[in-house]
Order: sequence, then structure tokens, then C-alpha cells
Amino acid sequence: MTTDKINKLIDIAAEKIYEASHVVALVGAGMSAESGIPTYRGSGGIWTKIGEPDPRSFQNFMNDPKLWWERMLNPDRVNVESPERAKFTKALAEAKPNPGHFALVELEKIGKLDTIITQNVDGLHRIAGNNNVAEIHGNRNYYRCLDCSSRFLRDEFMIIDIPPKCPNCQGMIKGDGVMFGEPIPSDVLARCITAAQNCDAMLVLGTSGTVYPAASFPTEAYMNGAYIVEINPERTPISDVVTTQIAGATGDILPLLVAKIQDGIIISYLFGTKYYGV
Repeated sequence: MTTDKINKLIDIAAEKIYEASHVVALVGAGMSAESGIPTYRGSGGIWTKIGEPDPRSFQNFMNDPKLWWERMLNPDRVNVESPERAKFTKALAEAKPNPGHFALVELEKIGKLDTIITQNVDGLHRIAGNNNVAEIHGNRNYYRCLDCSSRFLRDEFMIIDIPPKCPNCQGMIKGDGVMFGEPIPSDVLARCITAAQNCDAMLVLGTSGTVYPAASFPTEAYMNGAYIVEINPERTPISDVVTTQIAGATGDILPLLVAKIQDGIIISYLFGTKYYGV
């Protein structure tokens, strides 16, 4: 149930998104939490319970990739060592897209969403049906070549050697998820930067606004004149620079927002006039 104040804010945001030409959505862990995946930080976060990963995780991988792969291919042993990690892994495996994910699919279908920049590794946007997704921290369902950046679905990739080699260039393969200490892959980072620089409207959805470089994208877009709407149950560091802040869960607010935008497009098509104002 939404209040009159929230409905008015949704109307304002719908008008701005309807009028925009290049819309980007920046998505954080809050959206995945609505699908039952625990967040990383904060109350109940996996890292709050078991501690953050070693900041040298990528260096450790590069020093001994064989050991990393042996653990990767034997997750039961790792999960026995850490029951909380086992719960997190199970939540990731069982998670399904929620109404917020499907609302973004509809927004893309009607031509009002250019790119999703997601900080989540669960792959739920692709599972829901979005095509234009930039996964800045990777996707748990893929492997990635460290040399040529080719990506391969885990379920379709045949592992012969440990560590595996890329069939395209013979480079070393690792999980697509970006480790602590690992540079963000240049191809996806360039795509994110271009999207943020070129957008004239940005949806900031369920992100804490504390993890960089993603946290810098809304400010950069705002400085370039873009309209910024934040949907989050709590205020964040980004709240101070957004144009419209809607307090609520993305799964509750996004379907209402997208429905309003669809109404505007339909009325404009039927009557040849703008649905929102003059």
C-alpha cells in the first residue's frame, strides 16, 4: 500500500522517465534482497557474520589458481567449514526474479531503458528477461577468461585442466565474479561509464551508495544534467544528490512506476498528445 505522498513522487518520476531519451538503471543488493538473497553488509549481511573476504583474494588466486579451482569444484567442503556461507550459496541458487526485476524487463521492452548497471552477481536480470545488462561485479553463472574476457556459461563449459584454459586464446579461466583486489574487467567498466555519461535519466535502485566505482555514477550523471530518482527503503549517501527520492522497496514501487510510464506512452500514441503536462 502506497501513501498519497509516494504516489505523487511516482507520478513525478514517471513523467521524467517518460520524457527521457536515454535511461539507465543502477541496481544494488537491496533489489536482490527482495528475492531472498542476504546482503553483504549491514544487519544480517553475510560479511557481517563471517567477515569480509581477504583483500588479497585475487592475488591469492593468481598465486595458486589450482588450489582455488579445487575448492571451487568441491563446494561442499567449503560450506561445511562455514554454515553461513552454505546458507548464502543456497539462497543464491534458489533465488527467483521479483516484481522489480520484471518491471525493468517491461521498461526495456517499451524502449524506456537503455542499460542496467547491476552490482549484483546473481544473474536475476538476465533470468527475468533483460538483455542490456552490464554486470560490473560479474555473474556467478559464468566463467571468464583473464586474457581475452570471453565469458562462458558454467553449465556448458567443459573443465579438462585445472586451472581451465580459454578455448579461444588459451588464457586462464576464473569465475566471472570480481574478487577483492581484482580490477573490474575493462569491457564492462567502459560500458558502465559510457552509459552513465550519456544518460539523461537514472534509476538508482536498492544500492547502498558506498561501493565504488558504481557509487560515483549517479553523481556523475547528475553533474551532466540527468534526472536521478532513487528507490530505496532507507536514505543513502546518494540521496543528497538525487532529484527524487522514493522511500520503498523496488518490488513495490517499480511496477507502479512502469505502469504509469506505459499509460503515458499509450495515451500519446492514441491521441497524439503528451500524457504528462505540456
